[in-house]
Amino acid sequence: MTGRSAHPVLPPVLRGWLGTVAGLAGLSVALLGILYAGGSEPGGVDRRISSPEADGVGPPWRRLALALDFLGEPVGSVLLVAVLVAGCLLLRRPRAAVLTVAGAGAGVAVATLLKHLVGRTIHGDGNLSYPSGHTTFATALALAVALLATGLLGLGRTAGMALVLGFALVAGAAMGWAQVALGAHYPTDALGGFFTALAVVPATGWLVDRAARRPEGGPDDRPDVSLDDRPDASLHGGPDDRPDASLHGGPDDMSGRTSG
Repeated sequence: MTGRSAHPVLPPVLRGWLGTVAGLAGLSVALLGILYAGGSEPGGVDRRISSPEADGVGPPWRRLALALDFLGEPVGSVLLVAVLVAGCLLLRRPRAAVLTVAGAGAGVAVATLLKHLVGRTIHGDGNLSYPSGHTTFATALALAVALLATGLLGLGRTAGMALVLGFALVAGAAMGWAQVALGAHYPTDALGGFFTALAVVPATGWLVDRAARRPEGGPDDRPDVSLDDRPDASLHGGPDDRPDASLHGGPDDMSGRTSG
């Protein structure tokens, strides 16, 4: 399968808009990180939304929060990614399968790195909190699914962006709520995780498409011509098809004329 025949993970009509969204999201992640760097207390926005000192919900909402949290844990995340990858392969969208794994993995890796750089903590110095890796993971998977759906449905720019951002917002809000409800993160941590995925996944998708796309006329696009497939030189007046010089009075026949 060549890059020309494969379906891109970033629909062409959305690339410019997704690039803008990724840039703004990255800027938002940086600003929030600077604002809460080294902190160990909730900010003003956090206090208006929820109190992180204790679990904010009871049954049955707590069970729902725990179920959502499980999807971001090692076992749950592996199962979820495996199901999505299998679906992509069944739909014959291998690039989408790659983005599902690479986008989620890159998002979580960036979130983990940012946690150490920002140094914000919750419930003790050992619990780095900004940004929320669970929220990043859920949002990244939602973006991968939405981009796949946009390509399958052939949506235009407006409908496609609405679907992509809608999926991301629902998944990010659900996982972010679970993390705040369980007291694992401040609300602004969840917001940072949401923005992290919005910044990382489009960039990862661009890299996936670029890696899969082979340059026009490059070595991989040239037809493979074996020695047995080359045209016979005798059909084109090649060296083996030259007339015998002796029949036309060539150098080998000159001795016959001079000795007579």
